Amino acid sequence: MKRLAALSVAVLLAGCSAEQTASAPSPSSASAPAPSSAPVAAPSSTMRPAPSPEATRALSTAVAANDLAGVRAAIAAGADLEQRGAAGRTPLVAATKAGNTPIALALLDAGADPNAKDDIQDSAYLYAGAEGMTEILASTLRHGADVTSLNRYRGTALIPACEHGHVANVKLLIAAKVDLDHVNASGWTCLLEAVILGNGDAAHVETVRLVLDAGAKPDLGDFDGVTPRQHAVRRGQTAVIAEFDRSR
Repeated sequence: MKRLAALSVAVLLAGCSAEQTASAPSPSSASAPAPSSAPVAAPSSTMRPAPSPEATRALSTAVAANDLAGVRAAIAAGADLEQRGAAGRTPLVAATKAGNTPIALALLDAGADPNAKDDIQDSAYLYAGAEGMTEILASTLRHGADVTSLNRYRGTALIPACEHGHVANVKLLIAAKVDLDHVNASGWTCLLEAVILGNGDAAHVETVRLVLDAGAKPDLGDFDGVTPRQHAVRRGQTAVIAEFDRSR
C-alpha cells in the first residue's frame, strides 16, 4: 500500500510539472508586444488649418488697394489664396491684371496657383506672358505654370507674346518648352501671329529669329495655306523676310 501511494504522488507531481511547462510563454512570444487596435494618428504636417474668412476678406481688400503689407499680413493670418472674386478672379489673377508685380510675386511665393483661370480663361501665367510682365511670368514658371495651358483663343502663352514682340517673354517661354507650332482657333502659330499682327519692327524681327532658331516650322501655313513668309511679303516686312531666308 505504501508503494502504491508513493507511485500515485509521483504521477500527480509529474502531471502538474507538464501543465506548467505547456502554459508558460516562449521567450520569443513573451518579448513581442501585443498588436494594438488603436488608430494611428496622421502626421501633423498633413493637417492644414481651414482658411480664415476674416483673413480672406482682408486679402481681397489689400489686393484691390495695392497694399503689399496688407497682403502679406492676410497671408500670414491664413487667408484663402484661391478665393474667387469679381469675374472669377483669384487674388493672384487680380493682382496680375492690375499690373502689381510685388503683390503677384508675394502670392506666388505663398503658394497661389499660377494656373487658376478667371471667367475669360486668363491665368496669371497666360496673362503675364501675353502682356509682357516678365517678372510675374518667370515666377509662375518657377512655381509650376502649366506650359500647355491655353487661353480663350485656344492659344499658348507664346502666341500673344510673339504677337506683341515681348522678346524677354518669348525667350522664357521657348526655354520652358512651349509648343512652337501650336495652332490657335484662328489657325495661327506664333510665327504667323508675329507676322500678321506684328509690324515688322526690331522686336518682331528678333521674335521671328528666336522662334525660327528654336525650331519652329517656317512653312506651316494658316487655314488657307498661306505661310508666315508669304504674309511677310504681302506686308512688306523686309527684315522679317530676311530672317525666313536666313533660316533655310
